[in-house]
Amino acid sequence: MILYSFRRCPWAMRARLALRYAGCAVEIVEVAMKHKPAALLALSPKGTVPVLDIGAAVLEESLDIMRWALEQHDPQDWRLQADASAAQHAEALIARNDSTFKLQVNLYKYAERYPEHSRAHYRQQAEAWLAELEQLLEGRPYLLADHPSLVDAALLPLMRQFAGVEPQWFAEAAYPRVRSWLEGWLASDLFKAVMAR
Repeated sequence: MILYSFRRCPWAMRARLALRYAGCAVEIVEVAMKHKPAALLALSPKGTVPVLDIGAAVLEESLDIMRWALEQHDPQDWRLQADASAAQHAEALIARNDSTFKLQVNLYKYAERYPEHSRAHYRQQAEAWLAELEQLLEGRPYLLADHPSLVDAALLPLMRQFAGVEPQWFAEAAYPRVRSWLEGWLASDLFKAVMAR
């Protein structure tokens, strides 16, 4: 199996997390986005990463790759099969992360491209999301369970991007549980393994 990836791409990052967690033996091909390999374009003409070639099929979306990996092996119940309502909640959170929060992160990170408002304005737009996650983390180390799950791994890369825009602000912001959750992930053996060069 071959995963076409780009190390810093948040979507590729979360695909690698799930594949590594599930113990899937994949060859990772790092793609230079300005010089996309012909093999990638033959599999997926849109030319974005991640793309997973499993032989019998090609998976072109990070969530599809994550779900496929968890179907192969899910020792900690990342799919939250023991709690149907939590699993539904996870899907809703991921959908908002991948739409609303993704847009907010882009505006915040690249504020100079969107001069209609200040960077601080774009950051404030995203703070409602941080406050919601802060509340979810009350009394537990992960978003919807006492163990990591799909939603944690799916949300992690964009939150990492958000935190990196103004690290000093994030370090002092009123979201200590979100900060601790993010730091825990970034320090984990799993994350370090998928980010190794």
